[in-house]
Amino acid sequence: MSGRPISRRRAMGVAAAGAASVAGGTAGWLWSANSAGGGFRPAATAAPLREPRVLSSRGGRLQVELAAAAGVALAGRDTEALGYNGSSPGPTLRVRPGDDLAVRLINGLAEPTNLHTHGLRVSPQGNGDNPFLRIEPGTSFDYLFRIPRDHPTGTFWYHPHRHGLVADQVFGGLGGALLVDDGPDLPVEQDRVLLVTDTTMTVDGVVARPDRMERMQGREGELVLVNGQHQPTLGAAPGTAQRWRVINGCASRVLALRLAGHELDLVARDGAFLPAPESQQRVVLPPGSRADVLVRPTTPGRFPLLSEPVDRGGMGMGGMGGGVRSERVLLATLMAGGPEAKPAPLPPALPAEQPRATTDGKRREVAFTMGMGTAGMSLGIDGRAFDPDRTDQLVRFGTVEEWTVVNTTPMTHPFHLHVWPFVVLATSDNAPLSGTPQDVVLVPPQGWVRLRIPFTAYPGRSVFHCHILDHEDAGMMATIQVR
Repeated sequence: MSGRPISRRRAMGVAAAGAASVAGGTAGWLWSANSAGGGFRPAATAAPLREPRVLSSRGGRLQVELAAAAGVALAGRDTEALGYNGSSPGPTLRVRPGDDLAVRLINGLAEPTNLHTHGLRVSPQGNGDNPFLRIEPGTSFDYLFRIPRDHPTGTFWYHPHRHGLVADQVFGGLGGALLVDDGPDLPVEQDRVLLVTDTTMTVDGVVARPDRMERMQGREGELVLVNGQHQPTLGAAPGTAQRWRVINGCASRVLALRLAGHELDLVARDGAFLPAPESQQRVVLPPGSRADVLVRPTTPGRFPLLSEPVDRGGMGMGGMGGGVRSERVLLATLMAGGPEAKPAPLPPALPAEQPRATTDGKRREVAFTMGMGTAGMSLGIDGRAFDPDRTDQLVRFGTVEEWTVVNTTPMTHPFHLHVWPFVVLATSDNAPLSGTPQDVVLVPPQGWVRLRIPFTAYPGRSVFHCHILDHEDAGMMATIQVR
């Protein structure tokens, strides 16, 4: 399916409209001596967290234009990074169950792109959440996402998904939050979006190109940002609570969140509420995953929000490469001060979804695989690289299946399935289980996870893949047809 031609002036005009508010927020920021890799020096560090522009539905519909183009501000500097409507992240889209989300995607890039509403349970067919669409440079395409009336409320996001170009475009800065409202009233003073991205910039503000080994390992950027800002601060009064919707929008990086001096009260994961809040010292988020946490400072002070080191394994084949271990990164700082408030108690229960408890369809096994060929190392699923014209898994609509996802490689791979969320039943490393639907799960090196997947919401054709986006682009993706 092809898009409609647009003028360059039209694309740049839409992008400029979004950029105006971003530029206004950077006025007066001072240059910092704090550098972050590649010779790139953020102009602003530790500024108050800014929320992306919010576009909300009215009367059951949200109609927006998203213009993807280069040339946005990151960390207080003008760069050649990518964004939607002149900013990275793009605008936050807020809808409600039963709404129509109509998006005109305008491609102002020099290469094809498309749009994926990550985690939304919407049709994968036609102009819905269709990963096979190719929107050419200089054209636009009209998407229509019909959100069902029983759609869960929570935190989702959008990003490009054109095979072969996904990692470059997400690493370049394309992504934005997508929130489904009408959830429970939580005892919070503020509801914040924290969209975490990483990239590597040259001294001139150009997104660095990874080498072959970085692509095989899954690139991790030297500059880690929250809402496009470098190590921002979040203010709060002791005794109050905030809801932080943390989105891992990184191309490969696994986030291991820890807030100094605090437990994180996890209330939702991947857009699905838990049965009750769970207090955790550390919350691990694979690429593409989300966590909603309640943060409740009790004393004044400065409390860093860190992503702790994560070992993602190594290449381990043919003597190529070593281990991939993320460094400890400061994401943001909680600044607690001012008059103390009386703490509100946590809700004793949350509106968790009750997933199907039985399997009435097939039991399948799929495998992340790695091999050596004449062209070097290859990545795939079940020993085959992605082919959009091939159907890899044929599923009968209306059934609930049990899948075992096996990882035959020495690296961790996050498994992601579009459209149809799953419940994790067991893992080879005995990771804690939420019992609620999710759409991304880490599969340990040389390990496995077992999933229950209801294919009951929509028929259609889509994909499942490794959400280390370099691996997806290299072929670690497969097709699924539900009919």
